[in-house]
Amino acid sequence: MVELDEQLRYLVAQACENPPGSPQRQKLLTQIIRLSASRLWKESTSYYQDALQQTWLYFCRNICEASTGQAYDPTYGSVVTWLNAYLKRRLQDFYLNQQREQVIKVPLKVRHSTSGDNSNTIDPVENLAATPEAPPILENVRIWAEADTSGELCSTCIKGRPDVNCQVLILKRLPPEASWKELSEEFGLSIPTLSSFYQRQCLPRLRKFAEVEGYL
Repeated sequence: MVELDEQLRYLVAQACENPPGSPQRQKLLTQIIRLSASRLWKESTSYYQDALQQTWLYFCRNICEASTGQAYDPTYGSVVTWLNAYLKRRLQDFYLNQQREQVIKVPLKVRHSTSGDNSNTIDPVENLAATPEAPPILENVRIWAEADTSGELCSTCIKGRPDVNCQVLILKRLPPEASWKELSEEFGLSIPTLSSFYQRQCLPRLRKFAEVEGYL
């Protein structure tokens, strides 16, 4: 893996020596994509491919120049680490958006006529709310994280850093979210360290909360 990381770093340096849009740069970027694709984060979600496409687009636009975000900085880690951090962030966005758009199912009640005919049957459509409001998912997540009634979120932290725990990071990453770079500077920890901890410890607890509340 170390050899591949060094190879990718070299290819990035070579690609960035060529002008944007040039055949030489495009050829090198394609080679980087082929080499790094197998090492990217994988998960079985309906929106994974969309998040992956956004990641490759971000890669092409920001690997050399900061066109739509922050340009790749080798001091923060390997190309794969950089791509995975962005991909996981996009997956989180898709996950939250999916919860916002969840359809509220209204129970349908049908009153049957005692005479056996359908003359007094109520049309189920009449029982649907005219303008149902989506549940305040994000606000509920915020309340749950801040309350932390079991103390689990506060007690689950990065080793030796009780101030960097699940409660803090979940709240920091709720919209309007703090970027990983901002969190890295605030806590003095690397982006890969923060992102990895978030994926391993925070997201599973978020999903469990969502399941209990019926969001999943």
